Parts: sequence; C-alpha cells; structure tokens
Amino acid sequence: MSRPLDTEAIDLSAHALMCERDDRVLFKDLSLQITNGDLVQLTGPNGAGKTTLLRLLAGLNQDFEGEVRWLGQPMSECYSTYAHQRLYMGHLPAVKKALTPIENLRWLCANDASDSDDTLWQALEAVSLYGYEETPCLQLSAGQQRRVALARLCVSRAPLWILDEPFTALDAAGVAWLEAQLQAQVARRGAVIITSHHALQGIPGLRQLALGDAA
Repeated sequence: MSRPLDTEAIDLSAHALMCERDDRVLFKDLSLQITNGDLVQLTGPNGAGKTTLLRLLAGLNQDFEGEVRWLGQPMSECYSTYAHQRLYMGHLPAVKKALTPIENLRWLCANDASDSDDTLWQALEAVSLYGYEETPCLQLSAGQQRRVALARLCVSRAPLWILDEPFTALDAAGVAWLEAQLQAQVARRGAVIITSHHALQGIPGLRQLALGDAA
C-alpha cells in the first residue's frame, strides 16, 4: 500500500556544512542537494557523523555552520512547513513497549487526522504483524518492534523520507519489504536519505555520499 505525496516539489539543499563534536570535526565543506526521485545513502565508519548529518538535514540539530534550505528557503524560516513534508525515523524504533502495535501507530501518526483505524490496521498487516496488532510491544521481538515503526512508511504522504539504519533487526523478508518501499518511494517521485550498512542495489536514483574516517 502507498499514498499520494503531499507535494510534488522536493528541493532540500545544504551548503558548506561543518559540524564538530567533542572538539572533533565530523565533516566540513559538505554540500548536497536532494530532489525528486533521489535516493541518497550515507556511508562511512561508526562515528563518522552519519546520524548527526541526518538530524541536521531533518532540522533537529542546529549545532553546525553552513546553510540548509527547503524549496529555496532557509530552514530556520520554514521549519514548521518542512516538518510536515519530511518523515524522520531515528536509529531507535521509537516504539512505546507498554503499548500495542495499533496504539503505537495511532500515536506515531497522530499528526495526520486522515489516517483511519482501517488504514492503520492495513499498514500493520503489510509489515507482517497480522495477529499481533493488540499484543503489547514488550512481548514482541526487536524485529517486530522495528516493523511497527516501519508501518509508518505505508501511510506516509511525506515526499521526503529521512531514515537512520532502518534495516536494523529485520529478517530477510523484512529487508526485502523495506527495499521495495524505498523503490516505491523513488518511483512515485519522492526522495529518501538513508544511513545503512546494508548494500542497496538496483534502485534507480541511488547515489552514495561517503563521510570521512572517524579516527
């Protein structure tokens, strides 16, 4: 299942980015542009700044030099609009373990009032959680909890997905499903920025951006 995008225009640009952590430069003079149909995979060793760059591009990290623009406007001037145009998923699944999958999905999708319960149940079925919809997440495996979070992709209208290690804890079937979602997002002229040690292959629009050695 997939949803129409909220907007046809995607233009996320970054210019001369520089970011430090603990007196160590993670990256500098970094520039990139994301437009319709792009799939950008950030690569590099642990500690190279991949998650930091994702959070920066998502508008969640202001501790940097340089400029990030959305549709030509500085992020500081359009963040409230941009936040509804991008879907950010961090390295952790952001699943409340005391809640069930359907309760978690209602919470995760709370900003989109158009998502009916039927739609959310269908999303959980799409990620192979049929029969587990009302099981507390603390009773689910790590891979199943990851699937709860990834169910958001089934109902997302966001033109831009920003995903941090989404393949973590997935089995082979889950990996194949997620690869198909990435391909579908690109095919409908959306865009994806992703960090992953998983080798992405055969998806049109794929390009890689390598961050430097963490030493």
